[in-house]
Amino acid sequence: MPPPPPGPARNALDGRVAVVTGASSGIGAATARSLVAAGCCVALLGRRGDRLQAVADATADPDRTLVVATDVSDGLDLADALDALHDRFGPADLVVAGAGVLTGAPFEDGVPAEWIEMIDVNLGGILRTAQTFARDLLATAETGRAADLFLIGALAGQVRFPGYAVYSAVEAAVAQLARALRAEYGRRGVRVHVVAPGLTDTDLGSEISHDGTARGWAEHRDAVVPMDPDDVARTVLFGAGLPPGANLAELIVLPTRQDLYLPSRRGTGVR
Repeated sequence: MPPPPPGPARNALDGRVAVVTGASSGIGAATARSLVAAGCCVALLGRRGDRLQAVADATADPDRTLVVATDVSDGLDLADALDALHDRFGPADLVVAGAGVLTGAPFEDGVPAEWIEMIDVNLGGILRTAQTFARDLLATAETGRAADLFLIGALAGQVRFPGYAVYSAVEAAVAQLARALRAEYGRRGVRVHVVAPGLTDTDLGSEISHDGTARGWAEHRDAVVPMDPDDVARTVLFGAGLPPGANLAELIVLPTRQDLYLPSRRGTGVR
C-alpha cells in the first residue's frame, strides 16, 4: 500500500518571535502585519503608541502582538522593551530594525540638529536595537535554529543622492554596519541582512523643512510610482524564511520605474 501523501509544509516562520522597530507606519507596519500573518509573535516598537496599537489591531491575530511604545534613541526604552518581550513571548529570534527619519537640503543650508536626529535614529537606533537583542539571537543560533537581524537601510546609501548628503552617509554606514556584523555574527550562526528600498509609499520625507528640497521630493514622488510597503515586507519574509544555512545578505529593491540614476529636476532627486 503506498504511503499517504505528505501533509502541507510547515510555514518556516510559524512560531517565531519577532521584533519590529518603526512599526507604527510604513515599511515597519507592513512588516509587522506580514510577520503576524505568517505565524510569528511580534513585538511592535515605535514612538507613537496609539498608532502602534492600531497596526496591532489590524493584524491577522492581535493576540500574537505586543505593543511597546519605544524611542530607539533611548537605550533604557529598548531594555524595557526586551523585558516586556521576554515576559510575553520569550526571546526574539527575528529582529527588524526599521525606524528612520529623512531630512534633506543643499549641504550649505543643512540644519545640524536634523543631521544629529538622522544619525541618532537611523544609525544609533539600529546600533542600540541590534545590541539590545543580540544575545537573544545568538542564543537562538546556538540551538541550530534560524536567527535573523534585518537592518532596513535605503537606496541612498548605495548611489549618489544630491541634496541628501548626510542622509546618504548615514545609510551607507548602515550598509557597512550590516557587512561588519555579518562577518562577526555569521560564524556564530546569526544571519545579518540589509534591505535597501528605493522610493516607497510611506511618510518618510515628511520631516523635510527646506522648501526647495521638499518641492523636489514631491516632484520625485510624482515622477516615480512608489512601491507599496507590503512589497518591501515580502523581501524580509523571504530572507527570514530561507534555510538557516542561507543568508540573503544585501538586497536593493526598487520600484520598477525608478532608475538608479534618475535625473532630478531641482538637484534633489536620485542620481
